Amino acid sequence: MAIGSTIEWTEATWNPVTGCTKISEGCRHCYAETLAKRLKAMGQPNYVNGFQVTLQPHMLEIPLGWRRPRNIFVNSMSDLFHEEVPSDYIQKVFAVMRKAHWHHFQILTKRSSRLAELSSQLDWSPNIWMGVSVEDQNVISRIAHLRETGAAIKFISFEPLIGPIRDLDLQHIDWVIVGGESGIGTTYGNGMGARYP
Repeated sequence: MAIGSTIEWTEATWNPVTGCTKISEGCRHCYAETLAKRLKAMGQPNYVNGFQVTLQPHMLEIPLGWRRPRNIFVNSMSDLFHEEVPSDYIQKVFAVMRKAHWHHFQILTKRSSRLAELSSQLDWSPNIWMGVSVEDQNVISRIAHLRETGAAIKFISFEPLIGPIRDLDLQHIDWVIVGGESGIGTTYGNGMGARYP
């Protein structure tokens, strides 16, 4: 069964990894951290470790069972390029995405340095879309790292957009998502954003 999504720019989520750690200001009000704590309290087995980075190998082949093509957000509850996710496990995730060629997989990371470091070791099939989160000018370098990848579709999520972005160069960027911040303690909108393909 597909895990549907209320995220405006995707149709389903797939979490072969759960949990994360904060890396920049855009992580301050992380919706995934709040949700993971709630799921742990509810006894959901994938969140027994709460928001600690946890590999979920039993989830790896889930998209292969979804026969209807869809856009799938990879690791809505984590970051595939987190330093605690082994590179060989990332390779396994990519192998599943290549095999499930009828879907479009949307990966989003804040860890663009590791993405750039591993990119040449990854097999970028056309159905694997790669994106970076950019919340303000302080992390604009993530866009340059994204351009270094072999992804057929490259996108930026300015979500949550919490500060100005100057001299924005969208060359070789295929898609942009823009949205405010959501979560406990924020004063912004729902964070679902708008898309500008």
